[in-house]
Amino acid sequence: MTRLVAYLLASVLAACAQAEVNHAAFSVENVGDGIYVHHGEHLDIDTGYQGDICNTSFVVGSKGVAVIDTGGSLKVGNQLREAIRKVTDKPILYVINTHVHPDHVYGNAAFLVDKPQFVGHAKLSDMLQLRKDAYDKLNSQYLGADATGTVQVLPTMPVKAEIALDLGDRKLTVVPYTVAHTNTDITVMDSKASTLFTGDLLFIERTPVVEGDIKGLIAAIDTLKTYPATQVVPGHGPVTKDWVKALENEQRYLNALLSDVRTAIKNGDSMEKTMGTAAASERDKWLLFDIANRRNVNTIFTALEWE
Repeated sequence: MTRLVAYLLASVLAACAQAEVNHAAFSVENVGDGIYVHHGEHLDIDTGYQGDICNTSFVVGSKGVAVIDTGGSLKVGNQLREAIRKVTDKPILYVINTHVHPDHVYGNAAFLVDKPQFVGHAKLSDMLQLRKDAYDKLNSQYLGADATGTVQVLPTMPVKAEIALDLGDRKLTVVPYTVAHTNTDITVMDSKASTLFTGDLLFIERTPVVEGDIKGLIAAIDTLKTYPATQVVPGHGPVTKDWVKALENEQRYLNALLSDVRTAIKNGDSMEKTMGTAAASERDKWLLFDIANRRNVNTIFTALEWE
């Protein structure tokens, strides 16, 4: 074996060991230092939702495991749990939900057998119960048989202010936010690998979504830029070490959207017209832009009329 061939083979093997752990169709990326991420597909809820569109992650410490988001169904949650068990047999101590949206929380039931603490924003329990009927119907409509067994699991550890979760050789710092992407957003910072999990406060590749308050989301991004992270796991999209640029990209879109909607309101344009024109300069920079951007305009237009 030549030196070059040996080098290439070693490089490939190292990349495989670092990059992905494949479990049938459910793949998990090893991003280093005991952190693993499964990437959901960039599918819209109306055009191909199958319960697996967001990033789901887990962190392995000396005492046990923390799961960060669990997917949109019991089926996806079970796939995630099986992936964890192929990496480690340590106890699952925490299941953390970054916000209320069903694609992030409806895999929780797969972990009930582990008896973890379910961690979420102080408002998450109320918001989940308020939306239960709507989310149950959504899952039934879009997931069909895959919705079987999917039930709502509420937080047992509500987060009102910054808290630390102990995994032994590493600490996870959980921080709640005011109204931004939703009114239930939290972030998770891992001390050992300096990795920040943003939930849907950050989208990469896929068009950002605003359900809560666009101005609050822009402000939250400014806060995220101050974190001492070396890499970031977004709610949707690839893990990145160029995370400040990713945040700035999202902020650029949000600022364009905010400015264009304000201008449209000032000019007396209708919401329907604004849906087709706002943030048009961003159209070729994001996936699923047309449908997601229209929804964002629909969300923020009325609120901005009352500024």
